[in-house]
Amino acid sequence: MSLTASKFRHVSYLWDEQKAAAFGEDEVGLLIYRSNLLGADLRLTNYGGGNTSYKGPAKNRLTGETTDVMWVKGSGGDLGTLRKNGLAALYMDRLLSLKNIYRGKEHEDEMVELFNHCIYDLDSRAPSIDTALHGFLPFSHIDHLHPDAAIAIAAAKDGRQITQELFNGSIGWVEWQRPGFDLGLKLKQCLDENPGIRGIMLGSHGLFTWGDTAYESYINTLEVIERCAEYIEQKTAEKGEIFGGSKLQSLPKEERYKKAAQLAPVLRGLASSQTRMIGHFTDDEKVMQFINSNDLGRLAPMGTSCPDHFLRTKISPLVLDILPGEDLSNTDSYFKKLTSQFEEYRSQYEQYYNQCKHPDSPGIRDANPVVILYPGVGMFTFAKDKQTARVAAEFYTNAINVMRGSEAISTYTSLPRQEAFDIEY
Repeated sequence: MSLTASKFRHVSYLWDEQKAAAFGEDEVGLLIYRSNLLGADLRLTNYGGGNTSYKGPAKNRLTGETTDVMWVKGSGGDLGTLRKNGLAALYMDRLLSLKNIYRGKEHEDEMVELFNHCIYDLDSRAPSIDTALHGFLPFSHIDHLHPDAAIAIAAAKDGRQITQELFNGSIGWVEWQRPGFDLGLKLKQCLDENPGIRGIMLGSHGLFTWGDTAYESYINTLEVIERCAEYIEQKTAEKGEIFGGSKLQSLPKEERYKKAAQLAPVLRGLASSQTRMIGHFTDDEKVMQFINSNDLGRLAPMGTSCPDHFLRTKISPLVLDILPGEDLSNTDSYFKKLTSQFEEYRSQYEQYYNQCKHPDSPGIRDANPVVILYPGVGMFTFAKDKQTARVAAEFYTNAINVMRGSEAISTYTSLPRQEAFDIEY
């Protein structure tokens, strides 16, 4: 293990000098290499989450003159498996000129469409809503990730103060705002007001870090996230009990599996009332600590903070009102109880939709829960296919990690329901 790698305990240092050197002066290749390394560590960002970019010179294919271009991860895709065809490439002068015609936050959607008029490479992936966030920061290499440790601070009640003290002012702060063109302008404003900072924390969202080279950006990103994780570890040790301590104990593993096997087909049937679903089950230790805790009843209904989390998991889970030791041999009896709980969840989701919808909002989507928590037993997730159900479980585990960290250092806060709705719909 290299000396550089050995200084990290909470993130994985994966940079290989020989592999990096093989790219020579291919900065786009190094962007893809760096992205794959970051995406390989789920502690740095979740599946499909985050984006990276590189700005540099390229030849204008019409004039032959040198021009500045930004390559940024396009819409969709995953950093861990990113290839060149997953990047969007845009002329920087055209992108920056969009500031002159921006009409305000109520017109965000039209700006995403205008990104298409900035395309440099016609084989580009469609630019994402985060394009402006990278474009307005004047750094060659930029990483935007959703690490649990950073979001735990970003979602904490005292997150801004903690960030200031933890990094001695070297990390800026921008309050929560829906990703888009205006947020890109806010990032640039933060940088202008705090020259020399090494990154920016986005309230309830994630982290931006950068560097002059691919390696400098990579190492800066790791160092900032490592520091966040160290701080949370320290505060967790000082606090002792997590999530208010245990309210109940988990069943032995074999009994948990037996209960899950009994319940899964019934839950799947109820979750499939509109669309046929596939289920996934996990009894991961971190999940069990949360669902068995005294604070479950307070935290679970609050919902998640990071947009990437609730887009995969819905805003909040269904917590089953069934004791872990309850007899499930009488299917009719517990089916009635579960049916009632599902109906209540659907009703609450419909209420959320009706209270938050706009005149031009799409129609209500499937009101069934994605995440179902059974204290003492485990977590079920349901989605259109096996992979999506598994990823939903990963994302809610990320959300649990965020709540754990926020509660250790301060108090967890979630997004207002209207903000959540505006992203979901």
